[in-house]
Amino acid sequence: MSNTPLASSFRDPSGFLFFSNGVLFRQVNGGYRAHYVKLMESGLYAELTERGLLIPHEAADVRGTDDASLTIRPEPVPFVSYPYEWCFSQLKDAALATLAIQEAAFRRGMVLKDASAYNIQFHRGAPVLIDTLSFETYRPGRPWAAYRQFCQHFLAPLLLMSLRDVRLGQLLRVHLDGIPLDLASALLPAGTRFRPGVLSHIHLHAKSQRYFADKPDFGARKASIGVLAFEGLIDSLKSLVKKLDWEPAGTVWADYYENTNYQSTAFGHKREIVDRMLASLAPDHVWDLGANTGVFSRLAAGRNIFTVAFDIDPAAVELNYRACKKEGETNLLPLVIDLTNPSAPSGWENAERHSLLERGPVDTILALALVHHLAIGNNLPLGRLAAFFARACRRLIVEFVPKDDSQVRRMLATREDIFDAYTEAEFEKEFARLFDLKEKVPVRDSKRTVYLMERRS
Repeated sequence: MSNTPLASSFRDPSGFLFFSNGVLFRQVNGGYRAHYVKLMESGLYAELTERGLLIPHEAADVRGTDDASLTIRPEPVPFVSYPYEWCFSQLKDAALATLAIQEAAFRRGMVLKDASAYNIQFHRGAPVLIDTLSFETYRPGRPWAAYRQFCQHFLAPLLLMSLRDVRLGQLLRVHLDGIPLDLASALLPAGTRFRPGVLSHIHLHAKSQRYFADKPDFGARKASIGVLAFEGLIDSLKSLVKKLDWEPAGTVWADYYENTNYQSTAFGHKREIVDRMLASLAPDHVWDLGANTGVFSRLAAGRNIFTVAFDIDPAAVELNYRACKKEGETNLLPLVIDLTNPSAPSGWENAERHSLLERGPVDTILALALVHHLAIGNNLPLGRLAAFFARACRRLIVEFVPKDDSQVRRMLATREDIFDAYTEAEFEKEFARLFDLKEKVPVRDSKRTVYLMERRS
């Protein structure tokens, strides 16, 4: 049993998350109790949970520390993701959800005291606020304390992704408190200074930050904003975010299934193999690594298995997420991950944000049409791949694509073939050191093979 605050939750004086006997709880400290009571009695909690914007919780008879006023048990989220792992539309939807929450709170006499993107998670297919203690009672005349944070965590990266390059969203990996507004201002096209919303929320906001940097008392003393101006600020942010767009096109992986060398019979047979293996395993969670637009991820999600679909290409992930929204899929979470440089532990003491492997291991991994990209495209030895999978999962459905496959020949067309060890026999030998082979099935009308393996205890 432990009541130690989680590394991601220790900063908030209002309370913290902790585990007790493997169950997640949130302590509400005495100093926050009045705000929590207002959240519950004003009807705001009921409205937001009904709309799917706030994670539900129940009262719990568990005590964290002596400062506890009460303890709640939030509904668990099956996989915690971070803003730098989201595609453009996920970040946009998270921003709009944050503003919708703020609008609802203001109508009931409360405000969001922070607007951290890390307080949002994707749960049951939609963005939801997971920090129940983010609300405080509205004090007339006070400006929105979370305004700067919203602009840094949401608006700045969305503008850069939309107007410059979608890959600039990865700046959030470096700037954990959001992209600094002076940096965003410098990187945005000069023409954005003639767009009123961008001018006020980014360029002038950045200039104001610089001006008041050495005048903190002056800025706080003079700050005052009326109700209409407060509502106008939120409306302006919402209008600007809604107009931002990014069209996924032109990348190799977004069009992968249109350009694949598979015969239709081979592709269909591979689907049958994977679907049958998933049915035999009946896993609780699945990670699909190199998922592309999620064709095979949906075999698992369609069986009511929570599935995280990782891919390096932001366009493929964007298309996958849009398909999830269109079809109302609640068991599939697409995320942007480069497996050769995945999310690292970061934050204070390298512990506030977890690495990919720290968020595992998962029951089952799909690694289809992936090994050759890692082994040949990124010079990763087969033994190192086997070791990675052994750390990441218990059971593995993996595809081997030999050198005489047209996709591998295409990869080797512009580089020297130094991969003498890349053979099916070597693949089986290296993986056999850590996994027991359960099944091996050649894919009809192709040179490929799908394996089912289980990690040795």
